[in-house]
Amino acid sequence: MQAIVYRSTGSWYTVKTAEGAFIQARMKGIFKKDEDITSTNPIAVGDLVDIEMEANSAENTAMITNILDRRNYIVRSSPHNKHKKHIVAANLDQAMLICTVKEPRTSQGFIDRFLVTAAAYHIPAILVFNKKDIYKAKEMEKYEDWDALYSEIGYKVMLVSANTGEGLDELNAILKDKTTLVSGHSGVGKSSLINLIVPGLEQKTKAVSGWSGKGLHTTTFAEMFDLPQGGALIDTPGIRELGIVDIPRGELSHYFLEMQAYIPQCQFNNCLHINEPGCAVKEAVNEGEIDVERYVSYATMLETIDDKNY
Repeated sequence: MQAIVYRSTGSWYTVKTAEGAFIQARMKGIFKKDEDITSTNPIAVGDLVDIEMEANSAENTAMITNILDRRNYIVRSSPHNKHKKHIVAANLDQAMLICTVKEPRTSQGFIDRFLVTAAAYHIPAILVFNKKDIYKAKEMEKYEDWDALYSEIGYKVMLVSANTGEGLDELNAILKDKTTLVSGHSGVGKSSLINLIVPGLEQKTKAVSGWSGKGLHTTTFAEMFDLPQGGALIDTPGIRELGIVDIPRGELSHYFLEMQAYIPQCQFNNCLHINEPGCAVKEAVNEGEIDVERYVSYATMLETIDDKNY
């Protein structure tokens, strides 16, 4: 029978059958030995799998016998080995990054890495800025700058408050009938928002640690939750770093959506848009048609990519 993986803790998985039953399942050892699987986790939340009930089990457990082809997936660097990848989730309709302008402020570099990763795996991305209730004029000006920048590129940008509930109706409408990955730095209020979106869930939340201004980890594994309006959320652990994986240097610029129109105009087909003459992307930056900070994000990411692996 088929089921969808709702939770992964490393060795055991919670799966949901078509009838709505939740079952604890483990994978057959063969998946651990499969040389075609290069990720640290062969089975991810969102995967559609075949399961067989274990006849001799008194606890109604099952064995995962097959992973069906994924429609898509999104990866990050493994938290335990930066040279390996970790599949965050599979079979997504969209990815949502929870950001904040204050307490803690999300860096533009982090936002851009998330957007590049989503674009590389053909997953539409949404930016949701939380904590509107604590924004003063300075923070609102920064939000409006980012709203204008990313909206112009083509991304959906929203401003909400988990404390007051402002913006929640619009957010719920966007999530309806979609499978949505939710990510963000610890401390941005991700769990608080999820508690509002999924009534009765009451996920554990922790305050931002005062001495460092950085969030404390509250989620230790990926987990999917059904939404009352239809669809599902996949919550992911608080991510401090989102490394670029599986993207060659020559392809990186294609995932900066505003650069796509200029790339064919470059003098060289293999232009990396750094030191090459006749570069249409750099000219667009100089003319103000591409945001300077976005270009800085691109150049910074490019430095981190080692093409020896391609």
